[in-house]
This record gives sequence, C-alpha cells and structure tokens, in this order.
Amino acid sequence: MGEPTRPLPPLVPLANGGWEVNSFLSSAEYTIRGLGLMPPNTIVPVIVVPGIMGTNLRAKRKPILGKQQDERNAILSPGAAAWRPPNGNQDGARAALKWDKISPRDRQKLFNPATLEVDDSGTVVLPDTEDGYVLTEAEVRQRGWGEVHADSYGILLHALQTRLNQTFGSDDQTKRRFVQPHWKQVMSFEATRWGVREFAALTEAQLEKHATQYYPVYAVGYNWLEDCDTSSRHLEKRIREIMDSWRKSKRRCEKVILITHSMGGFVARACAKRIPEKIAGVIHGVMPALGAPAAYRRIACGTESSSPSNEGFEHLSALGIAKILGATPDKTTPVLATAPGALELLPNHLYPGPWLHVRVAKVRNPQHVSNRDARMNSQSGDIATDYLKLPSQIAPNPYDLYRDTRCWYRLIDLKLADPARRFREPTDLTRAIRAAIDTAERFHRTLGDYYHPNTYVFYGDDQNKRSYGQMRWLARQWGGSPIALTTSNIAAGELVGRPSGWNRRVLVEGRVELQFEPEPQDTRGDGTVPKQSGAGPSGRVKQIFATQGFDHQGSYNNDDMLMLTLRLIVKIVQEMS
Repeated sequence: MGEPTRPLPPLVPLANGGWEVNSFLSSAEYTIRGLGLMPPNTIVPVIVVPGIMGTNLRAKRKPILGKQQDERNAILSPGAAAWRPPNGNQDGARAALKWDKISPRDRQKLFNPATLEVDDSGTVVLPDTEDGYVLTEAEVRQRGWGEVHADSYGILLHALQTRLNQTFGSDDQTKRRFVQPHWKQVMSFEATRWGVREFAALTEAQLEKHATQYYPVYAVGYNWLEDCDTSSRHLEKRIREIMDSWRKSKRRCEKVILITHSMGGFVARACAKRIPEKIAGVIHGVMPALGAPAAYRRIACGTESSSPSNEGFEHLSALGIAKILGATPDKTTPVLATAPGALELLPNHLYPGPWLHVRVAKVRNPQHVSNRDARMNSQSGDIATDYLKLPSQIAPNPYDLYRDTRCWYRLIDLKLADPARRFREPTDLTRAIRAAIDTAERFHRTLGDYYHPNTYVFYGDDQNKRSYGQMRWLARQWGGSPIALTTSNIAAGELVGRPSGWNRRVLVEGRVELQFEPEPQDTRGDGTVPKQSGAGPSGRVKQIFATQGFDHQGSYNNDDMLMLTLRLIVKIVQEMS
C-alpha cells in the first residue's frame, strides 16, 4: 500500500519555467506527505464565451467625462452592479419582484451601453475533485469565472476544469494506471443521445494524447449591449493576454479552444475570422446562427411568458423571466432599440423567409371562441388568410423591415423608445436607432457564413421546447366586414392602441378595427432558438448535432451536452500537432 498523502494547492507557474506550491512544516511523527499535481508544460486554454445577458455588468468604475462623451451611469455610482442574473429559484423570485417595479425610464438609464462594463465580481462555483485538489477563489476570478452567470455556466466551468485535467489515476495497491470514471462515462456514452446514429468511440490512446497537455479553463464575458464585433475584439485581446501569460512563464501555448453559448457564437466566429491560427477548435452550443424571430417578438411585444411546451414550474419560471426582462414593449424597447448586440439576434439576411406573417381569421362560430382563445386558430377550425409575408421578393431585405418605424407591425415604436429623454430631438433618436440597425446589418453581412475550419455545433431540435420559427400576427374578424381586406389596406393600417401591451389595435381604411396578437411558438427548438437557425451551420462545420432534452439557457447544465463537449474537446486535441 502506498504512503498516505494530502492534496496541496494548485501549482503556480514560475517565470523560469518551474512550478511552485506552498505547504507547511510538520513534526516527524506526522507522516502524511503533501502531494502536488504537476501539470504538463504544454498549455491549451479552454475559453467559455457566454450568451446575451450571460455576462455580469456594472457601471464603469472610471467613466470618461468630456465634451463629446459622458460615460457616467444616470442611476448607478461607479462600479455598482447593473446586471446580475439571479442564481437559484429563491433568487429568481426576488429578482422578478424587483425588476417588475423598475420603470421603462429607469431601465433605459440603467442599460446605457456606453456607461457599462464587464463585472468580474459575480458568484463563482469553486471546483474540487475526488482527490481534494482545488482551485482558489482568487485563481478562478483571475480566470474570469466571476464575469459570467453562475447558474448557466458554473457547472460547465467546474466540469471542464476538473475533468479535462484529470484523465488517468493510479491504483495505490497495484500501481496500475486506470482511466478516470468521468472519462469512462464518455467512452461508453450512447451516441444517439447526441442526436446521431453513431460516433467514433473515445479510445485510451486518444486520452493519452489529451493528457499530455494542461487545460486551464477561462470565461470571457463581454458587454452584450454593444455590437458583437466590438465584443469579438475584446475576446481577441483576452486570448492574446492569456496566451502571453503562459508564454512568459516559459510554457508552450500556441492555441486555445473556444466553447460558446448562444450569442457568444457570433462573438467567437468574428474573433476566429481574424485569428484562426490561434484557435485549435470551436464548439458552438445553441447558437442562433441565422438569428431568431423571438428577438423580434421580445422587442415588438415584450418577453413571452407562456409557451405550448411549458407546464407547472416552467410556466411560473417563464412568468418570472418575463418580469425581469420586461413583459411588455414599453419595458423592452427602451433598452434594446439602440443596442446593436441585441439587434444582432434578429433574423438576419440568411434566415429562411418569409418569417413574419400578418393573418386574419374569419370566425365561423363566435359563440365557441372566446377572446382569450384568439391566438389559438388551430383549435377553433377557422380559416386564416395571410395578407403579409415578410421578407418577400418585393422587399427582401430584413433590415429595411427593422428600420421601418411607421408601419403598424413595426419592430420599434418611437413613442416607446426614449422614456428617459436621452435624445434632445426626435431626429436624434431616429438616427441612433438606424445607426444600431446599420451596425447589426454590417456585422451580419461581414460575418456571413464564416465558421472556423475546426468547428462543431449542437442545437436544440425538441418538439417539447417550442420556439418561434415564424412570427405571426393574427386577428379575428367577427361577423361581416364593410370593406374587403387586401394586402395593401392591411399593410397601410394605422396603429391606434395596445390594449395589453403585447397586442395591437389596427384601423383599416378608417372603418374596420382589428386586434392583432402574436401567435404561440410554432417550431421545434430549445424554447428560444428554432431548429432552422440552430441547424444553420450545416455543411459549413465539421459536424452538427440535433439534440433534445434541455432549454436554451440551461443547455450546458445538461449531462448529455457536457459529455458531448468533453468528447469534442478530445477530438479537437487529436488534430493538434
């Protein structure tokens, strides 16, 4: 039997290429030796890039105040937290009550992109292992773990740090090497749970190559209100800093691996397009590659609080999330209308169209259909006619649709966009909105369909996680109409009210009033990203996985997706020289 040992803190790299670890002196009678694990000298940083709202934000600690710009937040003192997504159910319930009381005016003041920066002081999940080896809080904060939402990414960061760097063990009695249990699990995993019929099994030889390198795990947050190009340059800067820090201690560090969630995929793709040689591979999770109609819905109508897929607690959770993000457009529009990052989630020029529909259903049996059932056309048997389908051959550019602030089905209502009166003149507000949309269009067209050459993708293709594949405005026409409805007069209708915030009263030819409401989610997906957008990278990446069993925000908390991520990292490593 081997002599007893106790785990020492993680070794610290020295500038001369050595390692340092702290222990304590003990008496001769104390026979338990300190044991430090020495990592390999070849370093492959693994960097997690979060999705929109997955980064903690604070008011800038050192805001610039000059004639041309004022970076002071109108509500918060320098350094105060602006955005900390809740962790856990109790925290979520408290956050819903808090945010529901925050006015549109204060939301606009609070989320001024120019006044905010990444906040690295959020909650962190400290990793440990069965052997007792831990990373300190100071070390994981230095690696950026406090920048991102703990509930969404804590499990992922913890799993990557502990499992990637513990590949083999040694039996105390026989001294024989064995594969660690978490890797045994990956080796025997059923590929069908990753949405594929078969996938080459992980071998011990592949793990041997994997174990020749050290994988420090980082998180890089970004100001998700700013455009993704700006965020990608921040990511590029951090990649260079991380690699340089290891090189300065005489380690070999030539490439990183990127793990992205949702909009973080846009940020990573734009970064990889500039520095592909510094990236060994990329794993994109639940990326809205072509955008998502849910982004239109949330700006135009407020955040959805229901779904055909939701039951019980899911319904309560959705209600709470809607209160936090803004359940009505008067709360979402002031924040998102001039935020390029949010606008870059809209369906882009590659999204299959038409995806925006305006429909009117003539009610056959009014006594059997209540107003509350107006959205559920399929339940009543009424025949709905599509009068508008956008984008169309006549108007193919989706960004022109977003710029249109006059049509009744407009994305952005100027009357809701500036409750804080940040802009002196209406023309100033219009220019700011158009500039943000122009930035989003420029980003989309510049990025195009680029993916790093060594990219893997998984997305949600789940019947039980319905998403907006199409956005449909539906009105019910009760009884006869004094006018014939046409594409032209529906398109020219006048917005005259918003009875519930998320619906719209439209006057057609000054004679007929219709009340349009958004129909429910209609497409397989992950609850946010529809399958057609998630599958957008097909044919342009190494492999794509259509998966099930998780919601959008919790994708990396799903055991199957964690296993897939680990398996793909080893696959990426095999191709490194």
